[in-house]
Amino acid sequence: MVQELNQDNLQELVASNDTVVVQYSASWCGNCRIMKPKVKKLARELEDVTFVIADAEKFPESRQLATVDNLPTFATFKNGAFVNQVQTNKFDVLKELVDEVALN
Repeated sequence: MVQELNQDNLQELVASNDTVVVQYSASWCGNCRIMKPKVKKLARELEDVTFVIADAEKFPESRQLATVDNLPTFATFKNGAFVNQVQTNKFDVLKELVDEVALN
């Protein structure tokens, strides 16, 4: 399942879930829209991982949990701590990032 943030509370989600993958996006970002169904596909495959989509412009505190200077940015968190991130519009790069945190 994918949760879309409707408030600036990503820190709480990261702290309360074991493994979290975040897609930082924006409404104007075409590549973000392209990646969204791919994120949803991964979420269906990996039920133990919490997937979150966060609007990087609406939620500045959530954005600060990773270095977001291009969109889409994907960040992974494990046990409340930042693990890694990539800026990509390629599914295989995203899958590699997710596997790194989900399989460990």
